This record gives sequence, structure tokens and C-alpha cells, in this order.
Amino acid sequence: MPNSSSISEFLLLALADTRQLQLLHFWLLLGIYLAALLGNGLISTAVACDHRLHTPMYFFLLNLALLDLGCISTTLPRAMANALWHTRHISYAGCAAQVFFLFFFGAEYCILTIMSYDRYVAICKPLHYGTLMDSRACATMAAAAWGTGLLYSILHTASTFSQALCRGKDVNQFFCEIPHILKLSCSESDYLRETGFIVLSVLAIYGCFAFILFSYVQIFRAVLRMPSEQGRHKAFSTCLPHLAVLSLLFVSTDFLAYLKPHSLVSPSLNLVVSFLYSVVPPTLNPLIYSMRNQELKDAVRKIMSWTHFSSNKLLICLYK
Repeated sequence: MPNSSSISEFLLLALADTRQLQLLHFWLLLGIYLAALLGNGLISTAVACDHRLHTPMYFFLLNLALLDLGCISTTLPRAMANALWHTRHISYAGCAAQVFFLFFFGAEYCILTIMSYDRYVAICKPLHYGTLMDSRACATMAAAAWGTGLLYSILHTASTFSQALCRGKDVNQFFCEIPHILKLSCSESDYLRETGFIVLSVLAIYGCFAFILFSYVQIFRAVLRMPSEQGRHKAFSTCLPHLAVLSLLFVSTDFLAYLKPHSLVSPSLNLVVSFLYSVVPPTLNPLIYSMRNQELKDAVRKIMSWTHFSSNKLLICLYK
């Protein structure tokens, strides 16, 4: 039987059987990818260029946007290439790279947890905000989040690809997802070890979610005691998008992806759930965070107007 060292490539799930549908999927995925690149790119540029947004909240939002850009760039380009060129292949090294970067971008959970702490300090302990959330503390927390994601990805990737794989090379997913790779494992003990590791990881994510919920209970109690309606509106406008991103797009889909009972397992459900947690959040996060944030919308408009002005000026120079 072949082991993992003799496997040079894996076969990903074909999104469609007919050529017309494959091309339709390609254009659909391309549109989603460009929307994610545009949204997260605008947020990153606005936060980096506008001095009014050089605050802890927007600093962590910048980190989240960069992670979203990396996350969606890990999965969609390979899926688009397979749909365009009518193939299912991904190299062994490419598959390992997808697993590594997907788990590395799990640092998003740490960033979201830090963002909830930032809002807690800003609303519940405003007099201590400058001390607790100074530039050094923000840089340390961001570095810890990225470092945690790096360690997390190294451990998962090493554990998964150190196993002998002898049950074919079909990965029934549009990207390399660990639960589907584990089904190819020769060793039951290795399979159970990595599965247990995944369960512990997901439980750690739920620990972050519990911390966030506790923070928001304190935040909402403080907000409801505010005498000013304008103050309550501003507090809710910065907190509710963050809570919506976490609860609707991350925690529920991760539960279905990794902890769902076997009675719910089906190829179509697996595909939908994986699409929800790997593609939808990076695409919708910029919209959710900018929907009720006037400062961010103003900064994005400023960037877009400057880009439009520069483009027109360039066209005039070329015309002359």
C-alpha cells in the first residue's frame, strides 16, 4: 500500500460536472474573490493612511482585514483554477500549504477576542483605556495572536502530514481540509490523535467565545446605563458588528464543520459549511464593519475619491 511519501498529489472535489457550470462557478468565485480583495484592501488602506483611524480598535481591524485577505487567497485561487482548467489536482506540497495557512489564519479568533477586550476597556473602563491599550500593549497582543496562529498551524500541519496515507487521494472538498485528509489515514491511532487535537482546538475557540460573551454582557450593562442616547448608539455601532461576525459566521459554521454528528454528514452539507466559514466571512467582514461606522466610511470615501482623482489626472496626462 502506498503511504504519504509516495503521494504526489490529491484530487479535490469537482464543483460541477458540465463545462458550462464549471465556467459559471469560476466567474462566481472570481467575483467573490475580487469583492473580498477590494473590501479588505480598502479597509487596510484607509486605516493605514488616515491618521484619525490610528487607534487600537482600527489597528486590530487592520490585522483582521489582513488575515481575511490571506484566508480567502488560500482557498479560492486553486478552486478557480480547477474550475477554469477542468481539473481537480493539487500537489502534495500545495495541499500541505493550504492546511498550514488556513490554520495560521485561525489567528482571527485571537484578534476577535482582543477586539472584544478593547471594546470592554473602552466602554467599561474608559479612564484606564490609555494605559491598558497603549501602543506597546496593542503591538504585544497582536504579535501574540499572530504567534498563536503560527504555532497552531505548525502543530496541525505536522500532525496531519506525518501520518501514512493509504486510502486513495480523493479529498472530498474544494480545498484541503483536515477532516477529509484524515479519512485517508492508514492508522486509526493517528486519526484519533489528530481528531482529538481538532476537538481541543475547537473547544479553545469556544473558550474565546465565552470570554467574548462575558465581555459583552458587561459592555451592554454599561451601555444601557448611559444617559446619552447618542453615546449608546455609538457604543452599539462599534460592538454589534463584531458580535455578529463572530457568532453568525465563525462559531456556528466551525461547529458544523468539525463537531457535527455523523448523522448530519453529507457531501453537499460539507461543501456549504466549508464555503460559509472559509469564504463568506472574509467577504462580508468589510461590509459588516463599515455598515454602521461613519469614521471608516468617510476614510474609505476619501481613499476612493483620491484614487478617482489620480486616475483622471493620469488619463489627462496620457491624452496630452
